[in-house]
Amino acid sequence: MTARLERLHLRATTYARIRAFFAERGVTEVETPILSAAGNTDPNIRSFGTRFTGHVDAGSPERWMRTSPEFPLKRLLAEGMGDCYELGRVFRDGEAGGRHNPEFTMLEWYRVGWDHARLAREVIDLFEHLMLLAGRTFDVVETEYRSLYRDVLGVDAFTDPVERLREALGEVTIDGEGLGRDDWLDLLMTHRIQPEFPRDRITIIYDYPASQCALAKIRPGKPPVAERFEAYLGRYEVANGYHELNDANEQRARFERDNAVRRERGSHEMPIDERLLAVLDRMPACAGVALGVERLLMVLADTDAIADVMAYPFSEA
Repeated sequence: MTARLERLHLRATTYARIRAFFAERGVTEVETPILSAAGNTDPNIRSFGTRFTGHVDAGSPERWMRTSPEFPLKRLLAEGMGDCYELGRVFRDGEAGGRHNPEFTMLEWYRVGWDHARLAREVIDLFEHLMLLAGRTFDVVETEYRSLYRDVLGVDAFTDPVERLREALGEVTIDGEGLGRDDWLDLLMTHRIQPEFPRDRITIIYDYPASQCALAKIRPGKPPVAERFEAYLGRYEVANGYHELNDANEQRARFERDNAVRRERGSHEMPIDERLLAVLDRMPACAGVALGVERLLMVLADTDAIADVMAYPFSEA
């Protein structure tokens, strides 16, 4: 009980320090809806749904609990909000265990006129700020996605065939039925690369394969790359950022491709956020990042169990 209470104080202190960090930099805190008529189309993310039973004039009765505040934050950016962030609860079905909880806290922020590389440096600044206050220091390593796979595994993540990627898993046994190229790359990251990251290191990986663009811009080249980054504290993936796409037609096509994958897998298709698409072309050039606060707290508390940094995990709620 004493340890639980100490870590709740750690959470409160961390929230205060995050808010002070952004206040000093002129980034405004906002609050957006948790329930939405639209959902996250990402085939690898499952959403909780519910139904509204009130008056029909209130809108669609089918509602989805947000998996991130991304879509409404982008709508605010399109309206001229400027640099902003939200610190609040998000929900993902099917994710529970030692390092996952279906209900968790996300910090998401956007910087107008920035690209993903500049935003990655601000993520490092935030990490270092919080770690120093906790009496810890971290080395920083920045690397391109392609270079990382070459240096650690001797494979070319952009051009090597799937058979070569499977071989690079070594003794790791995986049932590969239905897995695509990006799935094998993800498995190499989680099983071979990520576990070897040093405990006291911040690792920034940027410029991903274009097939992993999600909501990021694609930079033309040979090969083209998705302008996104991921940030790791030790072995934990903590943040995922993009040079944000602001092309409504392209974004619609990506949503529709997501739902096509869902159909192929027999999963529920998600309603597309038409309100976002209606204003996305007006969203200014910007970069955004989502950060898992519990992962951050796990590093600060030096624990591998997400339950250790929560008042009550899902199994006890």
